[in-house]
Amino acid sequence: MTTNKLAQGDGTSAALSSQGQPRGRQGLVKPLRTLLDTSGLIAIFVVLFVALSVFIPDFLTGRNMVGLLLSVTLIGTIATTMMMVLALGEVDLSVASIVAFAGVVAAVVTSTSGSVVIGVLGGVVAGGAVGAFNGFVVARFGINSLIATLAAMEFVRGLAYITSGGDAVMITVPGFFDLGSASFLGLTLPVWTMIVCFVIFGVLLNMTAFGRNVLATGGNPEAAALAGVNVRRLKIIVFGLQGVVAGIAGVLLTSRMGLGDPNTSMGLELAVISACVLGGVALSGGVASITGVLVGVLIMGCVQNAMGLLNVPTFYQYLVRGAILLLAVMFDRWKQTRRQRA
Repeated sequence: MTTNKLAQGDGTSAALSSQGQPRGRQGLVKPLRTLLDTSGLIAIFVVLFVALSVFIPDFLTGRNMVGLLLSVTLIGTIATTMMMVLALGEVDLSVASIVAFAGVVAAVVTSTSGSVVIGVLGGVVAGGAVGAFNGFVVARFGINSLIATLAAMEFVRGLAYITSGGDAVMITVPGFFDLGSASFLGLTLPVWTMIVCFVIFGVLLNMTAFGRNVLATGGNPEAAALAGVNVRRLKIIVFGLQGVVAGIAGVLLTSRMGLGDPNTSMGLELAVISACVLGGVALSGGVASITGVLVGVLIMGCVQNAMGLLNVPTFYQYLVRGAILLLAVMFDRWKQTRRQRA
């Protein structure tokens, strides 16, 4: 029966069934079901936002809100594709290294060629190539994605150092800086890029056969394969998309900084995974919500912003971020246990 549903493109229901979701919710329209699943998280965000607005004088100002959005663009943009990777039942620890590598490649190519377009394409293609390679290794050789992308994290970071000669690469083409500073309706290009990524991957996850196949594969890869889903190709595509988006984020970050730095974005992968898990994406695969990921990103951004306004020392901020990651994983485990008992 599960196989027939998958063959008809109803992979989402099959995947959610494999996770043990209560049957009462399976009959609901998907957007309503998603809202019910994330309503608790949304309530937490609303309470947090109101509390910060009341107790931190400079929090609820137009300037700080714009700064808050800009501060979460890197995590938010990459979280849209990390959501897909995690929903597939995999993980990608190499995104921070891809961001650094793509930025360095973009800086080197732009300065060498004198063309912003060629430089941007070089950075994005470099990120996509690394992502597709990760997917190929995981799909073709059956290597655990945690180990495969951990190796890629070190390997690609090394490539960033080699490409840059071990130092930051200064950009000599002034037009490159416009990528990070250009604005429309009061929001900069990095913010609009994050918004567009949330829209694109939200539609891709919820309204296409591709998204249903991702969820179905994450929930039950054997059943998905029997239903005709090309699991290997799907993994390569998803990891490739992860690399492309990380490459775009790396190029925009480089434009904002004004140089290609191989040392940038250390620990970014943990922040992205934390935001996804906090947003309800199951580490075991098969369950994901673009709304939940958005709220998870905003919660982490608000906490980080509040600590900055309160001048909390950096080493205490590490403690808070670590605690958020631990709580997110514990919350994910609690939800899995609840589904199994239902």
